[in-house]
Amino acid sequence: MDITGHTIFIPGATSGLGLALALRLQARGNTVIIGGRRTELLESLSLEHPGLDTIRLDTTDPESIRSATAEVLSRHPDLDMLIAMAGIMQAEDWTRSEGLLETAEAIVTTNVLGPIRLIAGLLDHFVARGDATIMTVSSGLAFTPLRITPTYNASKAAIHMLSESIRLQLEGTGVRVLELEPPAVQTDLMPGQAESERAMGLDAFADEVMDILETDPEPREIQVETVKVLRYAEIRGEYPQVIEALNASHED
Repeated sequence: MDITGHTIFIPGATSGLGLALALRLQARGNTVIIGGRRTELLESLSLEHPGLDTIRLDTTDPESIRSATAEVLSRHPDLDMLIAMAGIMQAEDWTRSEGLLETAEAIVTTNVLGPIRLIAGLLDHFVARGDATIMTVSSGLAFTPLRITPTYNASKAAIHMLSESIRLQLEGTGVRVLELEPPAVQTDLMPGQAESERAMGLDAFADEVMDILETDPEPREIQVETVKVLRYAEIRGEYPQVIEALNASHED
C-alpha cells in the first residue's frame, strides 16, 4: 500500500497508539491532522512536531464531530484517509448493577458511536473523491474475550463486523476499509498497562504496523504477529485454551 502523500485525519491521536502512528505517517511524507479534547495538549504537540495539524474534537459529542469534520474538510479539502483511533477501555463487574450502566454506555458511545459518526461525517467526501481509506480500530479482544472488560470486548467485536460490512457496501467506490487489530500494547489505555510485561512495546507495535502497511499491497485486517493468537484461536480450535490463558494472565 502506498502510504506517502496522503492527508490523514486521526481522532484520538494525542497519545498512545494514535500519536505513535501519526508521527510515523507524518515522517513518511503525509499531512496529518490529529484530534483530541485537550486544547493545551494539542497546542503542545503542534509545537513539538512542526507540521502536525490539530483540531479539538470530543468523539462522544455528535455536534463536536460534525463541526470538527467540517473544519477538517475546510482546511484540508484533499483529505483522503480517516483513522478512527479514539477509544476507552474500563474494567466492569457484571455481578452487580452499581455503576454498570454508566460505564457500559460510555464505552459504547466512544468506541462504537464515535467511529460511526466520524465515518458518516466524511463518507460523502470520500465517495466523491473515489480514492480514499477508512481505517477502523478493533482489538484482539474482539475475537477472544477478556473477562474483566465485557463491554469493551463487545464494542470491538461490533467494530470488526461494521468494518466487514461497510467494506462490502463500499466495494467499487474506491473507498478502502482497513481494520487495525491491536493486541495489548504498552499505553495508558488501562491502569498499569504502560508498564506491563504482558503488553507489546509501543514502538515495536507502531513499527510493525507501518511495515505491514508498506509491504501489503491490499491490507484488510492489519495484524501484528502477537495478536494472531487471539484473532485465530477459534479457527485453530484452541478457543477455550486461549481464553483460559488470556484470563489467567490478568488475575494478578
